[in-house]
Amino acid sequence: METLRNILSYNEKSPLIFTDSLFWVFFAGVMLIYQFLYTKQKLRNMFLLVFSLFFYYKSSGFYFVLLLFTTVVDYYLGWKIYNAPEKTQKKWYIVLSLFINLGLLGYFKYAYFLADIINNTAGTQLTPVNYMAHWTNVVTGSSIDIASIILPVGISFYTFQSISYCIDIYRNQIRPVDNILDYAFFVSFFPQLVAGPIVRASEFVPQIYKPYQLKDEEYTHAIFLILNGLVKKILISDYISTNFVDRVFVSPTSYTGFENLMSVYGYAIQIYCDFSGYTDIAIGLALLLGFRLNINFNSPYQAVNITDFWRRWHISLSSWLRDYLYISLGGNRKGKFRTYLHLLLTMLLGGLWHGAHIKYIIWGALHGLGLAFHKFWMEVRGTKGQKSRGWNKFAAQLVTFHFVAFCWIFFRAENLEIAKQVMTQIATNFQAQLIPQILFSYKAVFGLMLLGYIVHFTPKGLKEYLEEYLGYAPDIAKAFIIVAIILCLYQVKTSALQPFIYFQF
Repeated sequence: METLRNILSYNEKSPLIFTDSLFWVFFAGVMLIYQFLYTKQKLRNMFLLVFSLFFYYKSSGFYFVLLLFTTVVDYYLGWKIYNAPEKTQKKWYIVLSLFINLGLLGYFKYAYFLADIINNTAGTQLTPVNYMAHWTNVVTGSSIDIASIILPVGISFYTFQSISYCIDIYRNQIRPVDNILDYAFFVSFFPQLVAGPIVRASEFVPQIYKPYQLKDEEYTHAIFLILNGLVKKILISDYISTNFVDRVFVSPTSYTGFENLMSVYGYAIQIYCDFSGYTDIAIGLALLLGFRLNINFNSPYQAVNITDFWRRWHISLSSWLRDYLYISLGGNRKGKFRTYLHLLLTMLLGGLWHGAHIKYIIWGALHGLGLAFHKFWMEVRGTKGQKSRGWNKFAAQLVTFHFVAFCWIFFRAENLEIAKQVMTQIATNFQAQLIPQILFSYKAVFGLMLLGYIVHFTPKGLKEYLEEYLGYAPDIAKAFIIVAIILCLYQVKTSALQPFIYFQF
């Protein structure tokens, strides 16, 4: 009984994530029960809703209440917006939705950041209090620390998802969901709940009412995505992070400039494999359950310019920022200067979305300036719509990648001093004569980094061929391949599970 209680209860030291073997035990149970429910639409949706809420509870504990609160508030505000007879009333309801959602997000994400700014400016001594923890202690008799505000897992993702629902109703692009349980299912669907992709109601809600359908090639695609995601996360991302990247970024001055440079390249492939690995697994799991989620990464380091990069990287966030922030600010309808300003503001806020720290603001500002400069450059040269080819394309990809990698320094570093040390070591202490020795010492790490980049730059056609080959393979061969991959991952897995990077956002 004690073991069962431990399995079903939340453990803050061991949250439920896709790389945890316990998750796959739970998912196996879900699929077993699903065999008897998938043809019964309402029962199927209710079952997945219950498991999704349980999954979020196992991932975030008492913050589970915030997800329920957001769901209830935006479901009813959505109907208020839809039924309001006048535009002014609709605006008030949408403002209320934004105030509540962004207020909650701001409280949990930026309370310390804002308190520090006010204290430093006004000489005050404001101390944020975790009222969520306080109320939980009052109700349950627990003793959660009220002086520490912990960011709830996935709050940035489901908040943006819920905001877009109300805005789309306000813009007359969708009709409100009839049933609050269906809306709760849309907001809490577990594969994409804690780290995206950010799903639009117009894309997902219609699928709730459709019968289950999964073609043979879709089943193969789902398995391929899940295995691909696990390999990216465990074999590549976690290994190079634990054994090299994290060590260098803790103390850049203890390593040569070459090692610092390689750690930047390492982090670039680490964060890609980590985040795209998560979304690969999420899309694959959703597909097995009969739901289609949109692609979230499309070989971003093959981009030929920074605009192209943001069409390929975290597509659900970049399109959200474009549709709900950039366009709302005025987009490119207010003249050239305002267009550049809107791009900069959008990316500044996109950087701030990732966290309350000056390093994220700098990261966002750099990307905003990059987008504005690229737009300006195309207008000056008259090259808008033209495609780079041959060596020009290769050079454009190389420049774009290195700009993105440079920006990742600020994103990864714990503070600006660490970022400065990384850049200083690269510029002044490269020590090229030690490169052969360093390559030999970190041969496993650099080999996996190389593998990550090879997989990333593998032509799409070859990847599709490998996936098709897996589909043609006999079931026994598929089983052998899956078991072999899992055993390989088990051998290289670090002793402690590494959380997905975007869980902190």
